[in-house]
Amino acid sequence: MNFTPRTRLSRWAVGLVLGALIVPLAACSTPSSSSSASAGKLNVVTAFYPFEFVSQRVAGDHANVSSLTAPGAEPHDLELTPKQTASIGAADLVVYQTGFQSAVDQAIKQSTPKHAVDVASIVSLQAPQGTVDLGDGDDDQYTKDPHEWLDPTNVETITNAVRDQLSTIDPSHKGDYEANAAKLVADLQGVDNSYKTSLSTCTQKTFITTHAAFGYMARRYGLNQIGISGLSPDEEPSPTRIAKVQDLAKQNNVTTIFYETLISPKVAESIAGDLHLKTDVLDPLEGITDKSRGSDYLQVMDSNLTALKTANGCS
Repeated sequence: MNFTPRTRLSRWAVGLVLGALIVPLAACSTPSSSSSASAGKLNVVTAFYPFEFVSQRVAGDHANVSSLTAPGAEPHDLELTPKQTASIGAADLVVYQTGFQSAVDQAIKQSTPKHAVDVASIVSLQAPQGTVDLGDGDDDQYTKDPHEWLDPTNVETITNAVRDQLSTIDPSHKGDYEANAAKLVADLQGVDNSYKTSLSTCTQKTFITTHAAFGYMARRYGLNQIGISGLSPDEEPSPTRIAKVQDLAKQNNVTTIFYETLISPKVAESIAGDLHLKTDVLDPLEGITDKSRGSDYLQVMDSNLTALKTANGCS
């Protein structure tokens, strides 16, 4: 609209109307990185739950920590909205893992966050556990096992990396980040010690679970994992694979078929029913929901240990 001297009054009136509209809209807007900064807090964006847990524990009250993966959603299948992609570029710190969620990898390339922790660059990712080989040729999208957080010693490494990044970004609170990280590391070492002590006494070393997410845990504590599906929970097991799993369950005197909370338990229940075995939950900790056996990483890891001890005859 072009204003002339004769329309000054109208222009002034329009300005009042627009101003009245803008104020309530601003008041209703969602918090952004700038609002976090004005509140004196950092803005930390994480890819999914385990990294969210670590970041919250280390940052404490000095950051707003969010996850790109909603509670209850399967992180393997994540798709980002344009708003989420933009949030990556606006974040003070992004914690993610190359090769696990392709949508996040693409967004990182597009948005170039100021600071990032790429877990794949600080933890040595391993090939899928080969102690029990189904030998059926089934495969999925992953050449490396992306579930490193199920070994708590790897979570210690992630904790220290997040601590270092936060201390660099916000040196005035470095002491708090160091203290928070030290407390979390102590908790993680407690989990590790409990697993080592309890699982060393198991009469049964093999366990069967919905998808092969527990390779790092199995390696760490001397167990053998059989995944009904491979590293991706979306992989449909072939009839050949299911038959092989059933044979291995009989050969290894397995008592329990484990399933998890974020995907359907039907296949696990079917195998257990055919073999007259029990079912129980072994949670890969890809997300926390109201069905989780615990409210955070530490509690669910403890529940997993209890389930393994019961199924595998550990004293």
